[in-house]
Amino acid sequence: MICESCQKKDATIHLTQVVDGNSKKLNLCQDCAQDNGIDLNSPISITDVLLGLGAHPPSVSPAATEFDLSCNHCQMTRTEFKKRTRLGCPECYNAFMGELSALTKAMHHSGQHIGKIPARQGNEARLVAQVAALQKDIETAIAKEQYEVAANLRDKIKALKSSLQLLEDGGSDDA
Repeated sequence: MICESCQKKDATIHLTQVVDGNSKKLNLCQDCAQDNGIDLNSPISITDVLLGLGAHPPSVSPAATEFDLSCNHCQMTRTEFKKRTRLGCPECYNAFMGELSALTKAMHHSGQHIGKIPARQGNEARLVAQVAALQKDIETAIAKEQYEVAANLRDKIKALKSSLQLLEDGGSDDA
């Protein structure tokens, strides 16, 4: 099997990534794997896998595009970010937005980080999130002039808010 990056040497490194049931295979020679930042002497970094190794077509050198992408504030490059798996400054979030979005999507199966919710506040937090989502849906429905849909969403919000109020009232009695 030929290396997918250089198209010259035999591929000795075989990586497989499975996302949503779809598998993506990457076959590299040892030199190209090292050029792409894969440390062959240690386990592969999860960020390497999640950031989509081999996302560049063979005609485009991955190393060339990595040097182009860096933070304007702290000068951290994409390669450094992949190695450290930590950002250098708050501006890095803007500089590496594409990588962070892909990483978040792969880790959480969602476009945003959800995090953990304490057991005591779980129901309340879920209701607040539902209300916020429904309010966005109302704005969309109004923009599309779908007033009946907006009215139904408004009614759902009222019901959720009354449930939320009951939770808050019940929780204050315990204190």
